[in-house]
Amino acid sequence: MIPRTAKQDAGRRILDAFRAAGAIEVAPDILLPSGTLLDLYGEDIRARAYVTADPVRGEVVLRPDFTVPVVQMHMAGGAEPARYCYLGEVFRKQDHGDTRPANPRDNEYLQAGFEMFSRDPDADAEVFALFHATLAPLALEATMGDMDLLLDAVAGLPLSDVRRAALTHHIWRPARFERMLDRFSHPVPPRSFAVNDAPWTGLRSAQAMQDRIARLQSDRAEPVLPAIWRERLHRLFAVAGPAPAALDELRVLADHMPAIAEAVERLAGRLDAISRRGIDPGSVRFDASHGRRTMEYYDGMTFSFTSPSHPDWPPVASGGRYDALTAVLGQGAAIPAVGGIIRPGLVAELC
Repeated sequence: MIPRTAKQDAGRRILDAFRAAGAIEVAPDILLPSGTLLDLYGEDIRARAYVTADPVRGEVVLRPDFTVPVVQMHMAGGAEPARYCYLGEVFRKQDHGDTRPANPRDNEYLQAGFEMFSRDPDADAEVFALFHATLAPLALEATMGDMDLLLDAVAGLPLSDVRRAALTHHIWRPARFERMLDRFSHPVPPRSFAVNDAPWTGLRSAQAMQDRIARLQSDRAEPVLPAIWRERLHRLFAVAGPAPAALDELRVLADHMPAIAEAVERLAGRLDAISRRGIDPGSVRFDASHGRRTMEYYDGMTFSFTSPSHPDWPPVASGGRYDALTAVLGQGAAIPAVGGIIRPGLVAELC
């Protein structure tokens, strides 16, 4: 069992590295108003958050993560370039079931993080290099993904706007995405709806039900997704390996999926920028599906650092780009942003 003081010491060393990179330390509240907060995290964190009701403040949540409150704080003051760092506890339900597991995961643990709001095109590479240097003594495995590739691929499918939007919404939920992709790949069977004078029942209004029926009926007129596009999408999701080799594979795939061509070249530029910072791109593993296993607010590059000697651990560090989140919380203002977190408790165990 690692003493709490050792975890705090590891956290402070990480914080020192982030301050040296120009970050200002901030400390968001531990008890936060839930509001739109949980919706922004996605289903996984929403299901694991500790939510309670306050008689005055309404529904509140114990801080499950730092990024969203830091973005809220920054966007409330504008959308100017800035760098922040933080160290503190986050709270998430970890284990499910009726019995206590033999090795329960911590429901409360430290996070140290760095968030950068910047229009610099090399911001992704800078943040990745900062985490790479900070964690270098631990001999971790670095993995990178890119949600841009997947989102652009879905946007380029020969489907209606409604169906593309539905697939985009579920791209972070692979099982649901596959079920929906399968449905869109086959003709919609006819459906009949009874017409009678029976009253509407349930919580939905009559108009809402009529609108739902109209959508289901119009679904039959939707074109079926050709099998070749489903195959190409699966090829994209399966791209994984050393980053340079993965880039070559993606360039070949882009010949058949023109929608991803720009994202592929942005990835090439990012790998070049990482190389200029002294990191061998061949030592970084690229996994096209990596972003589907991270926070739903990431919409560009994603990354994680894992311990090969502890495959059962969560990532020691993770992060990515979340431009859309600043637009949602900026109420019209926006600024590109990228950041990540490190778990000092795991760092302390590896030291």
